[in-house]
Amino acid sequence: MTLLALGINYTTAPVSIRERLAFPTEILYDAVTDLCQQQHISEAAILSTCNRTEIYCATQDNNIEAVIDWISRNRQLKQTEFQPFLYAHTDNALIRHIFRVASGLESMILGEPQILGQMKTAYQTANQAGTLGKNLGKLFQHTFSTAKKVRTDTAIGSSSVSVAFAAVQLSKQIFDNLSEQTAVLIGAGETIELTARHLHQNGIGRIIIANRTYDKAHNLASQFNGYAIALSELPLHIAEADIIVSSTASQLPILGKGLVESAIKKRKHKPIFMVDLAVPRDIEPEVETLNDVFLYTVDDLQNIINDNLNSRRQAAEQAEEIIDTNVEHFLAWMKAQKVQSTIVDYRQQASQLQQESLHKALASLQNGGPPEQIMRQLAHTLTNKLIHTPCTQLRKASENERHDLIAAAREIFKL
Repeated sequence: MTLLALGINYTTAPVSIRERLAFPTEILYDAVTDLCQQQHISEAAILSTCNRTEIYCATQDNNIEAVIDWISRNRQLKQTEFQPFLYAHTDNALIRHIFRVASGLESMILGEPQILGQMKTAYQTANQAGTLGKNLGKLFQHTFSTAKKVRTDTAIGSSSVSVAFAAVQLSKQIFDNLSEQTAVLIGAGETIELTARHLHQNGIGRIIIANRTYDKAHNLASQFNGYAIALSELPLHIAEADIIVSSTASQLPILGKGLVESAIKKRKHKPIFMVDLAVPRDIEPEVETLNDVFLYTVDDLQNIINDNLNSRRQAAEQAEEIIDTNVEHFLAWMKAQKVQSTIVDYRQQASQLQQESLHKALASLQNGGPPEQIMRQLAHTLTNKLIHTPCTQLRKASENERHDLIAAAREIFKL
């Protein structure tokens, strides 16, 4: 039995290939079920994210071509279209790889936590489909415990490495309780969506989203129990804002010094935390000179992110040590499984010899034979049968000068 991982990720394949090899959630169950029905594949699971697709299998003969053929049929792609982008890992390399993936060490953003949840989805789907056996099932359990230990024992996920997350973390340093604050977000793109998500997760009291296209603002605000306004209404709501984050494609500033100064007066000099993530800038630089305003630009946040990335890289070194240890633990478990089948076979053989000898002894007793003599004969016969094969094999080992087998026998039998 061989453990095999076959996949592509953001470093090996462009998005045009990754999206064609992706397995959306709604087809994942059927896909992994079909995969496990292929010849020579006894266990299977599929991890599919925007940045990677990986297929994990337990195979009888390390038949990578069979998995590639299945991918080609299932995704309706010619092998030449995707095979150059594939990578494969088996056994020891696979164990290390899956531990690193789940711990965020293989992610585009080092240490990002979402991948662990996606890995759990892959496990749960395969488990529900009945495609996990003892080997892959145990591997996933070891993977989750390893990733948890990495998160617990290192600082790999403690520092913000996106501008949206960094902005929210800064706001938490300025305001003790976000549940009492109002955030005004300007724009409706990916960065503002991430900012809204992080604020919502951190319990922000109120979210107002302003955008040139009201419908976009409304669609985004509705996801976070927020309130949408048109960009033209923004001057009416600035005074409500404790936090302002702006990220638009405007070529001219949206918030000027005069507008912010007026809002500060209406707020009776309660501070405003402002983050300008736009290039060109949405907020006039002169706003920074106002009292009670904390203004950060994308460059300010980038410095924080760079420092945090360095911190994560240092944590990644600690994570690798944890992974090394846990790889050894899983390898030890796998080795134990290999010897377990030998132990089972040996016990079955001994049990069969026992039953044969016992059957003859019972028959002799039923025929009226002397019990003591029958018991002695049973012990003699059973002992001879149990030691016959080992003795024969040891003689052959001696004839062939297999001193290693003889030494192993002395150790096994404690001679």
